[in-house]
Amino acid sequence: MSEFSHLEKALKYYFGYDKFRPGQQEIIENALSNRDLLIVMPTGGGKSLCFQLPAILKKGVTVVVSPLIALMQDQVEALQKNGIAATFLNSSLNFYQMRSREQYTLAGKVKLLYVAPERLLSEKFLPFLDLVHHQVGISAVVIDEAHCVSEWGHDFRPEYRQLILLRKRYPGVPVWAFTATATARVRIDIIQQLGLKEPSIHIASFNRQNLYYEVQVKQKNAYIQLLKLIRETEGSGIVYCLTRKRVDEITLKLQHDRVSALPYHAGLTDEERSQNQTRFLRDDARVMVATIAFGMGINKPDVRFVIHFDIPRNIESYYQESGRAGRDGEASRCTLFYSYGDVKTIEYLINQKSDPQEQLIAKHQLRQMIDYAEATDCRRKIQIGYFGEYFPGNCGNCDNCLYPKPVQDFTVEAMKFLSCVARCQQKFGMNHIIDVLRGAKTEKITQYKHDQLSTYGIGKDRSVEEWRLLGRCLLHQGLLEQTSDGYAVLKLNSLSWEVMRRQRQVFIAVPVAEKMSWNQNTSKAMEAQMLFQRLRSLRKKIADEQSVPPYVIFADSTLRLMAQVKPQTKQELEKLSGIGSHKLALYGEQFLAEIRNSCQESSVSQQQQPFSAADAPSTTELQTLQLYQQGLSIAEIAKKRRLSPTRIVRHLCDLMEKNQSIDINPLVSSPKQQKIWQVFDVLGDISLAVIKEYLGEDYSFDEIRLVRGKWRQQKRK
Repeated sequence: MSEFSHLEKALKYYFGYDKFRPGQQEIIENALSNRDLLIVMPTGGGKSLCFQLPAILKKGVTVVVSPLIALMQDQVEALQKNGIAATFLNSSLNFYQMRSREQYTLAGKVKLLYVAPERLLSEKFLPFLDLVHHQVGISAVVIDEAHCVSEWGHDFRPEYRQLILLRKRYPGVPVWAFTATATARVRIDIIQQLGLKEPSIHIASFNRQNLYYEVQVKQKNAYIQLLKLIRETEGSGIVYCLTRKRVDEITLKLQHDRVSALPYHAGLTDEERSQNQTRFLRDDARVMVATIAFGMGINKPDVRFVIHFDIPRNIESYYQESGRAGRDGEASRCTLFYSYGDVKTIEYLINQKSDPQEQLIAKHQLRQMIDYAEATDCRRKIQIGYFGEYFPGNCGNCDNCLYPKPVQDFTVEAMKFLSCVARCQQKFGMNHIIDVLRGAKTEKITQYKHDQLSTYGIGKDRSVEEWRLLGRCLLHQGLLEQTSDGYAVLKLNSLSWEVMRRQRQVFIAVPVAEKMSWNQNTSKAMEAQMLFQRLRSLRKKIADEQSVPPYVIFADSTLRLMAQVKPQTKQELEKLSGIGSHKLALYGEQFLAEIRNSCQESSVSQQQQPFSAADAPSTTELQTLQLYQQGLSIAEIAKKRRLSPTRIVRHLCDLMEKNQSIDINPLVSSPKQQKIWQVFDVLGDISLAVIKEYLGEDYSFDEIRLVRGKWRQQKRK
């Protein structure tokens, strides 16, 4: 208990956080016991802190190997702002800067030394490292972005294969490997290639709960669709495009429509890319429009949205790129635009590959991405399952869970589709089957005389998109199979025959024209939001004066806490998460002054807006209320109404806020209600993520939501 207390004190002192995130404590304790580590922790999970805090507490220097100059510079900058001795050595430094930093390190004045792998393994640098080990001691070697060591990873770098030399050169120094994504195959490769000895392995959940995932059908005027999305979503964002040409086109259009946007792709000079990246990090530009060349190593925690204007090539890339959003744990939005035309473009690019095996692998990965885009299942279930982690679905924070599409009986159409597969002797892919069903006059149909089949033309009443949707749904539901050799030939199974014999029905979810808009600020008080913006402006002013990104001063989540709690003294300010001793001394008075000024200006209008009686319950909320009053459980109501359980909980919360009587005792135990109520009384009506962080893992978001509904109802009386 004393050791954990010591770690918590160090966490608060250096980084300003009151408690560790799940898994961090165990990882840090293993690091302090000099064990080798393999840590797989998704972006936003607090990965860097897991090696930074042990590095501070251990004697000697921790060497951090990072392939990305921008990332190491960002991390060093953030560490220095927390009063931690850190530096980097890379090609951006001149001879004098390099020499002075080396001398500083040899004098024992550096705790974390960031180095690129190419420099680390050079003939001139290794003797310097020997000297550091002899004079000061190397406490650990951190391999960041460790998936780069594996040919099976998504970003293989050959120089990473040589890092095993460090294990041979310093056999007594622990090696800690960190990565955001790694399949089982990649994890095995990392252990072998780095020579890890009985490493402590920690694989965190790939579930980023704060991210809202959605897929939107790409409309004819996709730019207008994109512009609308950007305008309705607050904060900084990234728009990913497939080609450089499209990046430039969209950037110009956004600039014309008064959206502060910059381009980023390999066609720009190094200087242009560096300048644009810096402007984006420092909030001088709101949107970065980029190819996949942008993103790796971007340590910007407050990206509020990531939009893929074109479909990515594989799920792993999509997870990585969309994961640039919400690294600070705040609610963020991940949107994928999907159109069949973009799929054909990627297929064309794949066909340009010279290696047939590479073509087949790329086509298989693209097909998985198409399945994701067209799926009606929980988005998280598909993403997380790709990495081998089981997730039951009903995440409550994706389009398919929050706004399930209406289900229709497609049994007759399924019988036609499967019958056509059978009559084509299970030798063709989906496009050909659809052509036969719709009575197309293609060369292939004529060649195989499929225009003479009984199924030829029996599906003219359905569009190509409807037949393709059905085909994908049959695959998702296991009623049809597809070869994984790259040719995607459709094959029947026992369930297929059950459908054709009318022994099994087929229901599919059909797309709807309109979808409820996503809004991350529905529960935030206007006054707190205005103060939050004032604090952001102050943060930007200080950051510009010091030539650093704003988030290095304070995270958005910390500013939101300030805006909600409105501390008046340094003692009150220090209690907030994200404010360590060093930053309190540097910036405390400036932010307190801004908060006091805001409170004085709004003292005339401190009364809360009264609840409007005009906000009557909606029809769907009343349907949920009726079933709940009949004694049905959340799960039973969700099943009966074909909605997610989380959606039902939201109905009950909204009903309470609309002055309806809801008994939450069957849903939340009395002790938990009292504890949650107490936290709301102390902290006020702030972000659920912050409340949950205070309460811990024993409390679910739904429980907190329900008590908040009752708490709000009581406050309005």
